[in-house]
Amino acid sequence: MPRELKIENQIINDDSGCFVIAEIGNNHQGKLENAKNLIKLAKQSGVSAVKFQKRDNINLFTEEMFNSPYTGSQSFGPTYGEHRMHLELDENDFKELIQYSKEEKIIFFATPFDIKSAEFLYKLGTPAFKIASLDLNNLNLIKTVAEFNLPTIISTGAATLDQVKRTYEVISSINSQIAIMQCTSEYPAKSIHINLNVIKKYRKEFPNAVIGYSGHDFGTSIPIAAFSMGARIIEKHFTNDKTLKGTDHQFSLTPNEMGSLVKEIYEVKLALGDGEKIIYPEEQLSKFKMGKKLVASKKLSAGHIITENDISIKSPGDGISPFEITKILGKKIKKNLNKDSSFTVENIE
Repeated sequence: MPRELKIENQIINDDSGCFVIAEIGNNHQGKLENAKNLIKLAKQSGVSAVKFQKRDNINLFTEEMFNSPYTGSQSFGPTYGEHRMHLELDENDFKELIQYSKEEKIIFFATPFDIKSAEFLYKLGTPAFKIASLDLNNLNLIKTVAEFNLPTIISTGAATLDQVKRTYEVISSINSQIAIMQCTSEYPAKSIHINLNVIKKYRKEFPNAVIGYSGHDFGTSIPIAAFSMGARIIEKHFTNDKTLKGTDHQFSLTPNEMGSLVKEIYEVKLALGDGEKIIYPEEQLSKFKMGKKLVASKKLSAGHIITENDISIKSPGDGISPFEITKILGKKIKKNLNKDSSFTVENIE
């Protein structure tokens, strides 16, 4: 079974380009127009998809947590529940956003944090689902999403390999369309904790799953490295202003940065090549100008027996290679040679 996903019209596999997701999340700050603007900017940046988050906040948290004080500089309300409610788009907003994304010709999907949200997104017609890292133990949600039989991307922050395997086994017993994302649930994530080599481990442990990287790091260099290691889905948070209120903005990519990421990953894709070592036609001029050949170190007469002292190594590289010096050592010259004249097979006995 090939390592492949199809999300709408985009094929994702080891030979494909990168499926880049702009994670808008809650960076819209609970405002529909902000969300639309971010979708438009993401499309202009060249990404493959935009992703949002959907929560049933009233039933998602315990009453104690919902009502707990939340008064830091990033808070949108005096309690954690009010903060989360402020950031939540309603179902009509989501209906408008999926339609707007179709008009912008960009894939729209979301992360549900509970079954009610998952069922709503399925009815909405989203073409894929994302399972958040901290829901890898949420068996009911995982099974519900798996049974939709749509491409399912799972993040794996704050989890061991055994926990990832357990989640994969649950989903794959129902739905084979799976991507597994290396992720570190630290906001922002320190480079020393990102551990991109897990991508290699995932590719070995899950040969039928597309492997990706969901990053909370700064900048574009780490996701580019992830792609070069075999990640074919890259997810990065997206904002139009890193100074805005909200915990995710600081490590999100701006439209210019996201555009650079998409272009640089494309260049890396080209640069990786097919692994066959060849000489390109475009290298021939350099090979001629800077390559080396065997020439006479001084004037030599016909009948002379060639020794090492008779040979110099000089450019251009259009004659006998220095690696083939044994072809002429000890051989007799058929005709006179001037200094810097090329030795040729035809001119030696």
